[in-house]
Amino acid sequence: MYVVATPLFAAVLLHNRITGMTWAAVALAFGGLAVLTLDGLSIGYGEALTFVAAMIYALHIVGLSAWSNARDALGMSILQVVMVAVICLVASAPGGIVLPDDGRDWLSVVYMAVFPAALALLGQTWAQAHLSATRTAIVMSMEPVFAAFFAVLLGGESVTGRMLVGGALVLTAMLLVELAPGRKLEAEVPHIAV
Repeated sequence: MYVVATPLFAAVLLHNRITGMTWAAVALAFGGLAVLTLDGLSIGYGEALTFVAAMIYALHIVGLSAWSNARDALGMSILQVVMVAVICLVASAPGGIVLPDDGRDWLSVVYMAVFPAALALLGQTWAQAHLSATRTAIVMSMEPVFAAFFAVLLGGESVTGRMLVGGALVLTAMLLVELAPGRKLEAEVPHIAV
């Protein structure tokens, strides 16, 4: 959902001009993600929570697009990691915080904190100094495609038609937005001075 919400928020909040070609890429990416992830349509607590998280993530992408620059990427990433840690601490406090009790669990915690969290935020913050919010969202829609790829490669999953069709739609969307003529205008990233 953040793939669709990001250009909407960017258009409303940053007054970004979104071309028809980009909207087509957004629709393709959304369709590909739907094919990859949906199995029927039901709306419960988990789906509602996922929708709210997608809207917040779209706002995060738009905010980074507006305020990030390559020079301050490290500082902004540290601030983001601290904020995530505080939010997670507050959210887990009512149920009680349980620390890992062996070295292997601590290694997993450190790995998850460094690679998919801190370094990923640093890379995203730096990249968004150079990319528009919409292009970032479409490029990031490749995440479930890579998840499916590695699930087949390392997890023993079977290749399905849904995986192939969904992955092809997302990949097409990314190529469309990256290779489309006239992307120079949209690639200009409007930064807001703080």
